Amino acid sequence: MAGMFELFMDSESSFRFRVTAPDGTVMAVSKAFENKNAAVAGIAAVREYAGMGLISDT
Repeated sequence: MAGMFELFMDSESSFRFRVTAPDGTVMAVSKAFENKNAAVAGIAAVREYAGMGLISDT
Protein backbone atom coordinates (compact mmCIF):
# COMPACT_ATOMS: atom_id res chain seq x y z
CA MET A 1 0.00 0.00 0.00
CA ALA A 2 1.30 3.43 -0.92
CA GLY A 3 1.52 6.53 1.21
CA MET A 4 -0.75 9.50 0.64
CA PHE A 5 -0.54 13.21 -0.02
CA GLU A 6 -3.02 15.16 2.11
CA LEU A 7 -3.82 18.72 1.05
CA PHE A 8 -4.93 21.03 3.87
CA MET A 9 -5.23 24.67 4.93
CA ASP A 10 -3.07 25.67 7.88
CA SER A 11 -3.94 28.04 10.73
CA GLU A 12 -2.73 31.03 8.68
CA SER A 13 -5.01 30.17 5.72
CA SER A 14 -2.14 28.95 3.55
CA PHE A 15 -2.32 25.68 1.65
CA ARG A 16 0.07 22.89 2.59
CA PHE A 17 0.35 19.19 2.01
CA ARG A 18 1.64 16.37 4.16
CA VAL A 19 2.99 13.02 3.07
CA THR A 20 1.77 10.14 5.20
CA ALA A 21 2.91 6.53 5.38
CA PRO A 22 0.39 3.71 4.97
CA ASP A 23 0.09 3.48 8.77
CA GLY A 24 -0.81 7.20 9.01
CA THR A 25 2.59 8.41 10.20
CA VAL A 26 3.33 11.91 8.90
CA MET A 27 6.58 11.69 6.95
CA ALA A 28 6.85 15.29 5.69
CA VAL A 29 4.98 18.59 5.66
CA SER A 30 5.34 21.09 2.82
CA LYS A 31 6.05 24.77 2.88
CA ALA A 32 3.08 27.15 2.76
CA PHE A 33 1.57 27.90 -0.65
CA GLU A 34 -0.55 30.94 -1.51
CA ASN A 35 -3.25 28.95 -3.31
CA LYS A 36 -4.49 25.43 -3.91
CA ASN A 37 -3.16 25.24 -7.48
CA ALA A 38 0.36 26.02 -6.29
CA ALA A 39 0.12 23.34 -3.59
CA VAL A 40 -1.09 20.77 -6.14
CA ALA A 41 1.85 21.72 -8.37
CA GLY A 42 4.13 21.17 -5.37
CA ILE A 43 2.69 17.68 -4.91
CA ALA A 44 3.30 16.93 -8.59
CA ALA A 45 6.92 18.08 -8.27
CA VAL A 46 7.53 15.91 -5.21
CA ARG A 47 5.97 12.90 -6.93
CA GLU A 48 8.21 13.45 -9.95
CA TYR A 49 11.51 14.02 -8.16
CA ALA A 50 11.33 12.05 -4.90
CA GLY A 51 11.55 8.62 -6.51
CA MET A 52 14.84 9.50 -8.17
CA GLY A 53 16.30 11.58 -5.37
CA LEU A 54 19.88 10.95 -4.32
CA ILE A 55 20.89 10.78 -0.68
CA SER A 56 23.32 13.45 0.45
CA ASP A 57 25.06 12.64 3.74
CA THR A 58 26.68 15.85 4.89
